Amino acid sequence: MGRLTRKEKQAQTRACLMHSAASVFSRRGLQHASIDEVAENAGFTKGAFYANFKSKEELFLAMLDERFTKRIEDIERVIASEGSAPQKARRGGDNFAQMLSADPGWQRLFFEFTAYAARDEDFREELVTRYRAMRDRIADALAADAHGSDAEKALSTRQLARALCVMGNGFALEKLLEGDEVPDELYGTMLMVFFAGLDALAAQATVEVGAGEQR
Repeated sequence: MGRLTRKEKQAQTRACLMHSAASVFSRRGLQHASIDEVAENAGFTKGAFYANFKSKEELFLAMLDERFTKRIEDIERVIASEGSAPQKARRGGDNFAQMLSADPGWQRLFFEFTAYAARDEDFREELVTRYRAMRDRIADALAADAHGSDAEKALSTRQLARALCVMGNGFALEKLLEGDEVPDELYGTMLMVFFAGLDALAAQATVEVGAGEQR
């Protein structure tokens, strides 16, 4: 195997620092974790940290970009799969619950940084920009779904995407606080009922419009 290029070495260092930060931040919390500790835990110096990130906040945003990208890809894959909207919703919800169970430390970290963003306007703007970009990608995937339901007649794809994120965050918070008291299958059930309800509302609206035109 050949020697790594400078760019490859930097990418490897960044990945190691992000992995270290996930562990240190989750264990120590944002306020108590230091840059020195993150660097040392990764086997690097403080200088190596600053060669890649300006601050703990910037490092977290890089971690968030990585996880949001993976999450969006998972959602797009489910939306593009076969089945009715409620069936896809069940699969998507189950996938999300499995992701939470596989990495509970990330959810603790995400909510901690969310609380921090509420007190720091610059960081809030950075976080919200990424959050909106993720919602837009979800909305685009819903709009492009050729085999979707009539849910868009009840809510726009932008509203649908926002509702999915709101429910997902609520489920994640409950799961974080109460653990196994919140069953993993609950979120999939919530989404399945939600989309079935939207389809029913859309069907009712279609009937009412048809009845009005016949009068």
